[in-house]
Amino acid sequence: MGRSSRMSHAVHHDPTVPRGALIGAAAVLIFTMSLTGATKLGWLPHSADPSASRAAQNVAPAQTRLLRFADREDGAVVVSDATSGEEIQVVGFGQGGFLRATMRRLAKARIAAGIGSTPPFELTLWENGALSLRDPETGRDVEIHGFGADHSKIFADMLRGTDA
Repeated sequence: MGRSSRMSHAVHHDPTVPRGALIGAAAVLIFTMSLTGATKLGWLPHSADPSASRAAQNVAPAQTRLLRFADREDGAVVVSDATSGEEIQVVGFGQGGFLRATMRRLAKARIAAGIGSTPPFELTLWENGALSLRDPETGRDVEIHGFGADHSKIFADMLRGTDA
């Protein structure tokens, strides 16, 4: 076999990005920056702040409960009513991933601020159906309803037995 019968396996690729893709990316970038600028300048409302939105719409709490979360030696998390001391729920070791992750995030903020685990957290069901967990000590809020119905139910069940 001679040299001429060999096939070249080298393929030439054009390294340039198609013009349409560049124009599209630039348009998305300009649009995003314009919306951000308009919000920062006050031309568009800051709608991502649920607390401010509830205050502006005069949405009141429908139910509230002060809660304490404590770790047990066996790895379980004990949820209790901070006012009565009543044990509301025990989340076994390896269970309740969403609850554990939520509380871990809030606990980190407390540790950073030098706050212990004694002050209670405030769980609130709002008139509009939203559910939030607030740490009055750090001012941190978690909008539980934003994580879906299954996760909301875990916390909503902790409100059972409270008066509206």
